Amino acid sequence: MKFLVVGLGNIGNEYRNTRHNIGFDIVDRMNEKFQGSFQNDRYADISEIKIKNKKVYLIKPTTYMNLSGKAYKYWLDKLAIVPESSMVLVDDLALKFGQMRIKTNGSSGGHNGLTDIELTLQSKNYPRLRFGIGNEFSKGYQVDFVLGKWNEEEQKILSSRIDLAVEATTECILAGFANGMNKYNNL
Repeated sequence: MKFLVVGLGNIGNEYRNTRHNIGFDIVDRMNEKFQGSFQNDRYADISEIKIKNKKVYLIKPTTYMNLSGKAYKYWLDKLAIVPESSMVLVDDLALKFGQMRIKTNGSSGGHNGLTDIELTLQSKNYPRLRFGIGNEFSKGYQVDFVLGKWNEEEQKILSSRIDLAVEATTECILAGFANGMNKYNNL
């Protein structure tokens, strides 16, 4: 029983603790909780953890956000895991800050990382957890907002929301996506 969790983000210190890197942050927290250790490998930093009877691989692509599909597909193939036994963790402007939505398929919603995954897989059928980053920015400042650091108010509750995202991901791995969606969507 193997499972792949892919946190989307950009490598480099300038992107640390930015809204766009929430996928990396969730995977890092999960790795910490289950006492894994990341190693740099082809197209990604990878860690292997155990959750009950499941072997779970966590990856943080080193391809940058817009080429996330390359790392995701490589590791699906290398580990012989089907997309249905994986989950992509990603930021979402359309959701309020801290809100989560788990889906097993659907459109990229204009997210460049998800768009690249769809193009690479030639499919929209792969599970994802969208983590709301809100959309509190002036017209023309979307890129600055997405690549910006969390504000003071967001930082007060960010850690607990990341913990909840780890809990939701773990629920999907152990109990299935239907249970995860019922329990965590729109919390």
